[in-house]
Amino acid sequence: MALPYTHHYKLSFSALNLKKSGTSHLQPICCVQCNSNVSSSPFTEKHSMQRYQRDQWVYNNSHNSQQLLSLNSDDQVASCSLPSDGDSIRLNDIALQLPELRKLLEVLKHKRESHGGQVPENGPGNVFLVGTGPGDPDLLTLKAVKVIQKADLLLYDRLVSNAVLDLVGPDARLLYVGKTAGYHSRTQEEIHELLLSFAEAGANVVRLKGGDPLVFGRGGEEMDFLQQQGIQVKVIPGMTLYNNILWYTAASGISAELGIPLTHRGVAISVRFLTGHSRKGGTDPLFVAENAADPDSTLVIYMGLSTLPSLAQKLIHHGLPPDTPAAAVERGTTPQQRTVFAELKDLADKIKTAELVSPTLIIIGKVVALSPFWPQSSKEASRLVEA
Repeated sequence: MALPYTHHYKLSFSALNLKKSGTSHLQPICCVQCNSNVSSSPFTEKHSMQRYQRDQWVYNNSHNSQQLLSLNSDDQVASCSLPSDGDSIRLNDIALQLPELRKLLEVLKHKRESHGGQVPENGPGNVFLVGTGPGDPDLLTLKAVKVIQKADLLLYDRLVSNAVLDLVGPDARLLYVGKTAGYHSRTQEEIHELLLSFAEAGANVVRLKGGDPLVFGRGGEEMDFLQQQGIQVKVIPGMTLYNNILWYTAASGISAELGIPLTHRGVAISVRFLTGHSRKGGTDPLFVAENAADPDSTLVIYMGLSTLPSLAQKLIHHGLPPDTPAAAVERGTTPQQRTVFAELKDLADKIKTAELVSPTLIIIGKVVALSPFWPQSSKEASRLVEA
């Protein structure tokens, strides 16, 4: 069923209301103070130097862009501390991008019209929703790689790894539209309009998402919006073949890295993928624990760091044994991967001690004890298989 959308504006005219507070006097990007002493990330962190270097083309109208890029000559990721008014920073950043975005639109429209019979004069371009899995580019499907390399414009999220972005063609344009807790570089409605505007201009547009675009990724909303506007959308899932079954790569890629089978004969007969976030935030993980507390099932929890303490208590309350094996994997399949193994009752405390950060995938179930990295792996695995 089609969803109603009330926010509709054309990028070619205005992608946002610049009369909002904080945007009447645009500030150069280099007003952001950067700290290059933080550890590097395999992903694009908000306001990082790496992001601005990658998206340099869209700031060419700003005479301060080169000054910004020269602040960090060793090409290391820098995290920036911002003024408290994050929304003004966001709107200012978008306003600085608008001239080059409009210019690119005109270039793409001219390219479409100059092709004559090869491309319908007023025909829309293609939109691909592409899942990039947990971060390792070797886990991408061949189809995903081909589409990425042929794109005109790629809108990418925070959890698309730097290694995946290195596959982008030399003539393509990258634009960061990532979101993190407390800061969205673009609202969902603004992302919709960017996709629509460039598709209508005849561009090959790729929407890059970490994991799978239709699993906790709002890809369904983007697809529905575009289809309502007459734009055809093709989805390339972030999936890989594992034991002759197609699995979502964020779960299968990370579990395979640790030697954890998501299902195993006599140990786990099913696997469930859960989101650790409720729609409006908060600490209550959507009241799923009562139905999810199945000792014969494997639970894979996305975005669950903040809600894990509550979820673990509820799972135990509803019958999952406190000593159920569990693992938390930060930045899985990347060189910065860190892993915590613990029994369910202790997992939240051990995560806190290890100071794991997002993105962290959580796996709960007896199959975790089959991993060679589980502290009592040999003895536990033998016991489970015999059972």
